[in-house]
This record gives sequence, C-alpha cells and structure tokens, in this order.
Amino acid sequence: MPEKGDTVVGHDVWFGCESMVMPGIRVGTGAVIAARAVVTRDVPPYVVVAGNPARVVRRRFDEATVARLLDLAWWDWPVERVTEAIPDLVFGRMERL
Repeated sequence: MPEKGDTVVGHDVWFGCESMVMPGIRVGTGAVIAARAVVTRDVPPYVVVAGNPARVVRRRFDEATVARLLDLAWWDWPVERVTEAIPDLVFGRMERL
C-alpha cells in the first residue's frame, strides 16, 4: 500500500464517538467531526462534517469570522491571557479579542 502521508489535525477539533479519519487527511482548526463519520477528504477550518464518506453539513461561522479566529490563534496565547478571554471566547465577542 502506498504511503498516504501524515494525518494533520488543527487546533480545537472535536471528534465524535467512533469517527474515523483516513491516513493523510488534514483536519482544519475548529472542525467538528460527527459521531461515526468516515473522513476521506481534507476538512476545512470551522466546519461540521458527518456521514460516510463525511461531507460538510454546516459552517460554524461566516468566512470573516473564520479568518479572524485563525488570525487570532488564541490557542497559542499564554494561559493567563486565555483565562482572561474565556467570557469573550465563549460568547463570541470577537471585537473584544
């Protein structure tokens, strides 16, 4: 079997129970993989995929918000800064970040 390459998973990705990601796939930051989904293609950032094969069923945010979240890269912030920003992150107050 030929080498498929590394599977790369972005930050803050959620995997549903019994989901499967095939070798060599890239899963974008903030993606949600539904339970029992079989991921056979790359997954863009901040989408929800489901099914076999997995397909995008919805986008979590509009394109501008996704771009802003990727630019913020809050997962690289020091713990203290993330702790302070939790209310804004939870409630989606992007203008305050």
